[in-house]
Amino acid sequence: MSDEVEEDARSADAIAIPLADRDWKRDMWRDLKKAPLTAKFGILVIASYVFVALFAPVLTPYGESEIVGSEFDVWGDKFILGTDNLGRDMLTRLIYGARNTLGIAFLTTLLAFAVGGCLGLLASILRGWVDQVLSRIVDIFMAIPVLIFALVLLTIFGSNAQNLIIIIALLDSTRVFRLCRAVGMNVAVMDFVEVAKLRGEGLPWIMFREILPNILPPLVVEFGLRFCFVFLLIAALSFLGVGIQPPTADWGSMVRDNATLITYGDITPLLPAAAIALLTVGVNFVVDWFLHKTSGLRDDH
Repeated sequence: MSDEVEEDARSADAIAIPLADRDWKRDMWRDLKKAPLTAKFGILVIASYVFVALFAPVLTPYGESEIVGSEFDVWGDKFILGTDNLGRDMLTRLIYGARNTLGIAFLTTLLAFAVGGCLGLLASILRGWVDQVLSRIVDIFMAIPVLIFALVLLTIFGSNAQNLIIIIALLDSTRVFRLCRAVGMNVAVMDFVEVAKLRGEGLPWIMFREILPNILPPLVVEFGLRFCFVFLLIAALSFLGVGIQPPTADWGSMVRDNATLITYGDITPLLPAAAIALLTVGVNFVVDWFLHKTSGLRDDH
């Protein structure tokens, strides 16, 4: 009899998993259809940028650093958006800038959340001297403006992509630590966490199976906001000459290299700036929608 019960349970589990998957997919599609226009616009913007970043070599007419004309050629049939200060095609550089800037910003944000999130969960569970030591170290880092600190560190260690990712991720992980610690402490005192401890579950299990799933909504929202801040910080550092280094295409350095055209009434330097602004607006639209959805608030109209 017990064998039959076990077999029925296994069959039920096998059926439940696909049903759960189908329900999740259906719910997600229904939520997307009910999303406000601003959220749909944001999703469209993000999807367009990701598509351009992934297929940049296919979409571009020239090489990323290829000199194809004279400097500052005007817009025309040959060069749709003209050329930059070295005679490189602006459209090509703009498309490759999406791949480089977004890719580095995304990796930096992931690393910041991996470091800050793990340390924040540790502080929320262990508390005591571990929480005090980690919190005071974070306070020291947060007391220094991020842009100034990044400028100093990049000047010391060099402005290559690897250093850029590591330095900005470590500096930005302090903000992630604060949020993860705050929301994690509210969950760490709940009964199901205490039960897991009594069962003898290890620290990694409690961190990633008990606490993390229950604090995901604010972390997802923070990921979107952190991505925007990191994205803007990298563009600012590139504009100052210590971010992504040439000949790699980057929107911040493109604004700097072509800024002289503004004095002649040419809007070409504003194109990478507009690309930065559009992505920031799109991400914030999606973040606002997700925050409103996970908060439990409902529209009356």
